[in-house]
Amino acid sequence: MKAALLHRRGAGGGALAIEDLPQPSAGPGEVLLRVRACGVCRTDLHILDGELPPRRDPLIPGHQIVGEVVEGVTRELRAGARVGVSWMGGADGSCPYCRRGEENLCDAPVFTGYTIDGGYAQYAVARSDFVFPLPAELDDLHAAPLLCAGIIGFRSLRVAGVQPGENVGLFGFGASAHLAIAVLHSWKCKVFVATRGESHRALAARLGAAWVGTEGERPPVELDRAVTFAPSGDVVIAALGSLRKGGVVAINAIHMDRIPQFDYDSLLWGERQIRSVTNMTRADARDFLATAARIGIQPQVTVFPLDRVNDALQAVRQDAVNGAAVVVP
Repeated sequence: MKAALLHRRGAGGGALAIEDLPQPSAGPGEVLLRVRACGVCRTDLHILDGELPPRRDPLIPGHQIVGEVVEGVTRELRAGARVGVSWMGGADGSCPYCRRGEENLCDAPVFTGYTIDGGYAQYAVARSDFVFPLPAELDDLHAAPLLCAGIIGFRSLRVAGVQPGENVGLFGFGASAHLAIAVLHSWKCKVFVATRGESHRALAARLGAAWVGTEGERPPVELDRAVTFAPSGDVVIAALGSLRKGGVVAINAIHMDRIPQFDYDSLLWGERQIRSVTNMTRADARDFLATAARIGIQPQVTVFPLDRVNDALQAVRQDAVNGAAVVVP
């Protein structure tokens, strides 16, 4: 099969190399998938850039996989079934967090495209209990971005405690935020977007944001909840400064550059809260995919063939993609 590999040793500067590899086989409790599409996530850049410590060398990245079951068929997963695979590729099921129903905090997690090979390839292997049947309403290209950006954005709204009809701020407006706005509209929330990049602001306006501003501007009303989507502490401070008393900021980032010093009295006092969002659970995935099918979420996507995966990653790095980038083998 063709696959895009990250080699930690040697030259390349973080670029992926397209190589011929043996087709993998499914082991016990696994399925082999023919990859139909794989979404590009900013977490892939953190892996390429070494901001997340290396766990596998070489590595096939990619963790928003739409695939077709070709091996490891079970009663629940028949040959040809179309399924999705996300960042959370497995949990041990026995640690205290798993026993409490918090598998996203598992002490021994498996991460697709990080601790195991992912979906920038023609075939991929996944645990059969961590794949999700995809509703017929979601086609391959538009399902792929939902499988991490969509699910983690949905979990972020839950972590922020969003209630129907509230004023909600989205700070940054890339692949995850442009999916979260559709969920918020279905909950009758007013959405306020602060983001860099004129094209991202234009997209937010087209998708029905009540207000759109630059990253340095403050929304015209106090926010009940806010979610930050950029790995920048400055963005967290901007979101915190926009909250009402008792409001919550949820940080949707697996890596943060820094959080600068800030004034407790004016920004955090008043029972304002900062919460981090960590991974996702299978329940989050099932609930979000059902919601996406019901309300007709249609991500904006830009498609790249596998041999241009480095172009796709660079486009995400430069915020040159409106919505999401999707790689197709």
